[in-house]
Amino acid sequence: MAAATLLAGCGRDEPRRKQPLKPLVIKEQTSSVTQGTGGYVVTWAGVISNPNRWHFGENVAATVVGRDAAGKEVVRMEQPLDAVPPAGSLKFTGQAMASAKPVDVRVAYKPAQWRQAARIPSAFVTFPISASRTEKLGNGSYLVTGAVGNPYQKAATSLVVTALLRDKDGKLVGGASTYVDDVHAEAPRRFVLTIDSLNGVGPVARTDISARTWGSSGRPYEELAMSGAVPPSTVKPKTPPFARDRGYQAMPVDRRP
Repeated sequence: MAAATLLAGCGRDEPRRKQPLKPLVIKEQTSSVTQGTGGYVVTWAGVISNPNRWHFGENVAATVVGRDAAGKEVVRMEQPLDAVPPAGSLKFTGQAMASAKPVDVRVAYKPAQWRQAARIPSAFVTFPISASRTEKLGNGSYLVTGAVGNPYQKAATSLVVTALLRDKDGKLVGGASTYVDDVHAEAPRRFVLTIDSLNGVGPVARTDISARTWGSSGRPYEELAMSGAVPPSTVKPKTPPFARDRGYQAMPVDRRP
């Protein structure tokens, strides 16, 4: 009886040990302050990555605080951020006005709330960007244009397009975001955004552009993934087939001694 009990205990599945979830990682961030018509314009940009392969990071928020030379707080803004996909990253930007010039701008982050994704990580295909172009304007501004596509069968109701500018060393120097609505499969939508407040920054060498679903929850992204990705093109060739098979040529045998 004891042996039977022991065998039964060995055959029973042991509960899986859940891996502890790791916090979001702040990969990089930057901020700038410029004189505006009604005060000072404070802009910021950053990249946050999610090291957890099976969970969305939701309800994330950034708190931006700027202080003047005397240490007085002259601007404070809490910015809700979009959900960070499993094993993915979030590129974000923001802007606020200050009545006095901040000399110290700090960005802090509220920890994410975790929710297990309903699909495997590979199901969350990125939104393709095409025909992108970055043009330098006057007063340290840049115009970024392009088109964002939808790789899923279901239409994306609202996407956020973010462009980050980098110098020749790859350092993040600024960025901006815009919204694109009702993006259908195989029908890319055009986007236009302007990145200001880059006076004193060296030449921009590269622009990183990405798109994501809008909102603090990963549900919109999940619903797109559940609809399935658009299959690759299977258009039948229009050229006539070869008159005969070209065959193949065997490699010569190496007869060296």
